[in-house]
Amino acid sequence: MRHVIALDVGGTGMKAALVGADGELLHRARRATGRERGPDAVVESILGFAADLAAHGAAHLGGPASAAGVAVPGIVDDKLGIAAYSANLGWRDVPLRDLLSTRLAGVPVALGHDVRTGGLAEGRIGAGLGADRFLFVALGTGIAGAIGVDGRVEAGAHGFAGEIGHIVVRPGGAPCPCGQHGCLERYASAAAVSDAWAAACGDPEADAADCARAVASGDPNAVRVWRDAVDALADGLVTAITLLDPRALIVGGGLAEAGETLFAPLREAVGARVTFQKLPSIVPAALGDTAGCLGAGLLAWDLLETPDRTEVTT
Repeated sequence: MRHVIALDVGGTGMKAALVGADGELLHRARRATGRERGPDAVVESILGFAADLAAHGAAHLGGPASAAGVAVPGIVDDKLGIAAYSANLGWRDVPLRDLLSTRLAGVPVALGHDVRTGGLAEGRIGAGLGADRFLFVALGTGIAGAIGVDGRVEAGAHGFAGEIGHIVVRPGGAPCPCGQHGCLERYASAAAVSDAWAAACGDPEADAADCARAVASGDPNAVRVWRDAVDALADGLVTAITLLDPRALIVGGGLAEAGETLFAPLREAVGARVTFQKLPSIVPAALGDTAGCLGAGLLAWDLLETPDRTEVTT
């Protein structure tokens, strides 16, 4: 059966799959990234995992994989196939596409940024199915986005497109590691909500999920913390809507797991802020933690349909 290898590399773990032409996950596996052993060991873990997946496909699916796709965090030059930098994994300028292709006996490889790759899957086969233009926003430890146009995700001239978490929503506000003050992710990420709620309730172990539960139960301190985060998020999203005019706005990540506790006030807050802009549908992501693998699989299949393989981008 014709298939591709898909790898989604995270800070602590890797999710992988063998993906059929129809998007079916024919085989799934997980493995630790091994970052505690250093960046070289992480790269070797990725290469070894890919080789094991290739061997499984050859043994159980009737032949070798046709291509491979891999999604990684940090700064990615997907045109050159280089994992340029990742604070979590400690690497710099790793020619990951070429290393993987060599390990896989010349199989073509596509490299993509993790959030843009997940956004590609959400836009093409997930919550944004049928939308010609969408914005995917992941609310996790930070906030990142993916700008989708006609079934593709825009990487930008330098690979930085979609960094919505660094829109300044509170000028002069909290310092951000990026060097600015008042960035969106300092107020509306899952990490920011966790910190704010821990301070408000006096429990250093409390997190954003605890805050959401307290909001649902009517706790006034939780409601205040949550409202502040939603207001900041709405300010950032309206800026993005004004610039991009998406048909669908897909929200995923840990904070989105709060469901309507997040989406009901968020839709209201965004709706109250738009004037001339067209309000997009605001919907939760649909693919969960499979989005990265599915997106990496899509990159691989796209690679097979692209005459110039070096020009494939997420």
